[in-house]
Amino acid sequence: NSPQIKRKSSGCFKMYNALRFSIALLAIIIAGCKKDDFKGEIVGLCPVVVSTDPTDKAVDVALAKLISATFNSDMDPATINKTTFTIKQGNTLITGAVAPTASAKTFTFKPDQALLPFTKYTGTITTEAKDPFHTAMVNDYVWTFTTIPEVILSSNPAAGGTLNGAGTFAQGSTVTVTATPIDGYSFTNWTEDKKEVSTSASYQFTMAGNKDLVANYSLTPPSQLAVVLSSNPVEGGTTNGAGNFNRGASVTVTANPNAGYTFLNWTENGNIASTNASYQFVLSSDRTLVANYKVIPASQLQVALSSSPAAGGTTSGEGSFGAGSSVTVNAVANASYNFVNWTENGNEVSTSASYTFALNANKTLVANFAIKTYSLTVTAPNGTVLRVLDQARYNHGATVVLTATPNTGFTFTSWTGDATGDKNPLTVTMNEDKNITANFTAIPVVNHYTLTVTAINGKVVEEPNLPNYNAGTNVQLTATANPGYTFTSWSGDATGTVNPLTVTMNGNKNITANFTANPSKGPVLVDLGNADKFTILTKSGITNVSTSAITGNIGTSPVTGAAITGLSCPEVTGTIYTIDAAGPECRVIDKTLVDKAVADMQTAFTTANGLTTPAPIVEYEAGNLNGQTLAPGLYKWGTNLTITDGITLNGNANDTWIFQISQDLVVNNSAIIHLTGGAKAKNIQWIVTGKATLGTNADFSGILLSQTLISLNTGAKVTGKLLAQTEVTLIMNTVKP
Repeated sequence: NSPQIKRKSSGCFKMYNALRFSIALLAIIIAGCKKDDFKGEIVGLCPVVVSTDPTDKAVDVALAKLISATFNSDMDPATINKTTFTIKQGNTLITGAVAPTASAKTFTFKPDQALLPFTKYTGTITTEAKDPFHTAMVNDYVWTFTTIPEVILSSNPAAGGTLNGAGTFAQGSTVTVTATPIDGYSFTNWTEDKKEVSTSASYQFTMAGNKDLVANYSLTPPSQLAVVLSSNPVEGGTTNGAGNFNRGASVTVTANPNAGYTFLNWTENGNIASTNASYQFVLSSDRTLVANYKVIPASQLQVALSSSPAAGGTTSGEGSFGAGSSVTVNAVANASYNFVNWTENGNEVSTSASYTFALNANKTLVANFAIKTYSLTVTAPNGTVLRVLDQARYNHGATVVLTATPNTGFTFTSWTGDATGDKNPLTVTMNEDKNITANFTAIPVVNHYTLTVTAINGKVVEEPNLPNYNAGTNVQLTATANPGYTFTSWSGDATGTVNPLTVTMNGNKNITANFTANPSKGPVLVDLGNADKFTILTKSGITNVSTSAITGNIGTSPVTGAAITGLSCPEVTGTIYTIDAAGPECRVIDKTLVDKAVADMQTAFTTANGLTTPAPIVEYEAGNLNGQTLAPGLYKWGTNLTITDGITLNGNANDTWIFQISQDLVVNNSAIIHLTGGAKAKNIQWIVTGKATLGTNADFSGILLSQTLISLNTGAKVTGKLLAQTEVTLIMNTVKP
């Protein structure tokens, strides 16, 4: 019972309780850890994954991401491998390399290939992963992550322009892509899955999954001019109004600033063209305009202006200003519009074209315009006038067709008032209120009448055929169609399809025989592009032994004009185009035109040589044609093609022939290409991979595209074109389109 004994007993009791707690904790650990068959296993802390990179349910993960997993303790590297550390996309196992880091707790997985964009992946660490004491995890560790979405851009056609803005972007972020057409093309629209998503070359959108966008361009037709637009900076805003337009057209382009930016001006070649966001001009040449924007300072407020409709007028006064500033904005209507009002969020704020206000918040104002309208009054004593369109009022620039019809016993003679002349029907352009009178004159009673017959694409025989006909005379009209056309009906003072037609002359008559083009047979001809402007076009030169007669333009590129030899200016009824000052004295230097034509010639050859529709007629007559008659179609030979005495191409004016010749084309002396049934030389294309030789006095028809030489012997005649990727040689020949 001594105090010393009591203190010792108390200490032993505490040690006993601590031992009991340790044993219990060890039992819990032993029960929780997965064991293996290693007899020398040492029980310790269970291994678990404490973190991953990327983390569970992470988004916007980089495609080249090195994936890692970190454990709570050191692990046995032999047990962390491709089997125990896996990455899957759905049920597909991703191949890669597993490796430890400097720390035995962290291991990495490096995929063999970059991860797919905007794709969900599943990572797994299995219970076969063990620590150095061969203690395994209790459960598999599974986590998921999603990669960052990607923007893919492409051009259609590929040569149409350049692109900017492709790459990977965080989900929900704002992305701007731009398309810049090259010379000769204009931007049309952006499409996704063949559906239009924007007509602005600078397209801004919110990232929502992968984007596969196509920038579509169109060739600028030779008869039109191009308007090309872009934004500076790209993220500053978008533009509208680019495209192809006729010379002299009135064009309106608009700049739309993004949030945080304000429109500054339009520039062209670095020079200010306009300070109006809505800029209207008459197109006299190609225009390349840049919409310039600037960032709104944080301390200032923005005034953004636009016109509705865009063609209605222009605005001025937008920009960024200090809070409380007095701001004046102005609207100026275009010639065919009237100003209506200013609106903000659809609500009218002013009916004055010059609107002044105190700026206490950002403002987005719309200047609204209404097109001018006019009335048309038509008077028609002794007759009637049919209107197309027939409206109470007409928009500025609308066209109305007036057709005057006399009452019985009268004839139409003229228009007076706000129209003159005797044209009937008459087209009236509405640019003001108009008052027009149709005048009719009484017809004198006569005993003879005139018959006027019109026949386009055919002819009509009158029986009898007299300058005037007595009243009651019967005239038989027989219509005959030109080759390639079919008679379809009578119109004017006769109707129906009866042919021959009997007409009883009881008044002056004006009758038209209508003919319709027959459906064409044969393949679709390949577009020659700028090469179609030439009768002879080569890359290596033109050699001539005088005197030849060439109708149409000729040209060479990239060889200089000096490669046109033996050809005098009087032998060419057309223009001789060269890339430099060498060559015949009458040459015209136009490198751009000839270069484009040669490029189009090569493209046409490649396209035509690869045609497979309709199904080609292969190796016809084993490549030796003598007196054959060939129907419209696509013909193909893998050997030389020889035309001995001549062949006949029989078809109507719309039928087509394409001949694909893998080796040489040989047309014998005096051989003739006969065209019957209305067949046209312009509808025949000869595609020759080897050389083409036309014999002495041969008579050849069609467009000849050769990958090498085209050689004409003495007196050979060609109706068509000679387009060679090497040279053309002439000896006293006649070539006409």
